[in-house]
Amino acid sequence: MSQESESESTYTEGDLRNTGMQLKHDREWDYELDRIIDAIEERDAEKVGLQFPEGLKRRGPKVADDLRELADDDVTFMLSGQPCYGACDLDTYLMKRTDVFVHFGHSPMKNTDKVIYVPLFSNVEVLPIMEEALDTLEDPEETAGVGLVTTAQHMNRYEEMSTFLEEQGYEVHSRRGDERLTHEGQVLGCNYASADVPADQVLYVGGGKFHPLGLAMEHPDKHVVIGDPVNNVVTVADTEKFMKQRYASVHKAMDAQKWGVIFCTKIGQGRWDQAQQILENNDDAYLITMDEVTPDRLRNFDMDAFVNTGCPRITTDDGPQFYKPMLTPGEYEIAVGNKPLDELSFDTFHGTW
Repeated sequence: MSQESESESTYTEGDLRNTGMQLKHDREWDYELDRIIDAIEERDAEKVGLQFPEGLKRRGPKVADDLRELADDDVTFMLSGQPCYGACDLDTYLMKRTDVFVHFGHSPMKNTDKVIYVPLFSNVEVLPIMEEALDTLEDPEETAGVGLVTTAQHMNRYEEMSTFLEEQGYEVHSRRGDERLTHEGQVLGCNYASADVPADQVLYVGGGKFHPLGLAMEHPDKHVVIGDPVNNVVTVADTEKFMKQRYASVHKAMDAQKWGVIFCTKIGQGRWDQAQQILENNDDAYLITMDEVTPDRLRNFDMDAFVNTGCPRITTDDGPQFYKPMLTPGEYEIAVGNKPLDELSFDTFHGTW
């Protein structure tokens, strides 16, 4: 689509209907341009870095154009091309070379004056899917309430969600998990501590199944209901298929002799002490430092198996793509015989930075 025709399009900036992602609702975001401009002016900034998650990188040039129209002519805007999968995945190279650094799509994980976080709250209505989820939740008179969790994109609706459930007769349990989490009731792809509440069931309101799947893995005693307001579907988190995949990876690694211990150098993703502990207890383990962990990058290492101490989602999301077994630290302990197979659990970050 040409620049002229895109400007004449009926699609509002941020609407994903024309990006190949099939959604049943409009999805628009507030890029908080005025707040960014205020920060630029307050700091007399000349260089501004903009970082977007993978799904929104295509919006970067348009946001930069909008900011250029509002800022002084001597302000330079630079787009980060580094992969970005979370608030822990900051482009530190660009950040150090800019006066203002803006991170879009995630809530703050660590307080810093250098980074402006723009969470991009969704405008999708959540109450219709929550009402539909009532048929899948246990009756309020027969259960000890319900835990309520969501992602950063829907935190602007959290109070509305909580009030709705209370009006249906539920006692709503919520908490802020730990310092990795910004909001009460928020979950990340690597942290589900906000679901650690005295309730037998948890309602996850948000898109995708990965977050509630991890939640169900970490809290196997809870009934986890998924209310997806984007794709307009209600399901129950089922960990059986995922568990089979993880058991298979552990079994393949049980005969491994040479281990590659992955330490991720991205800020917020490194677990150095954990990596060092593995190395101290295994003479056939070798530390491999990487910023971006991909199957191609590891192919040249002659290892029988790998253990990933970086982002847990590298293992759980991409594990089947690696040419040799890729395990979490907990799975590694099982594979080398330090723990029994029935102690297999989901790998999460709690307070790591």
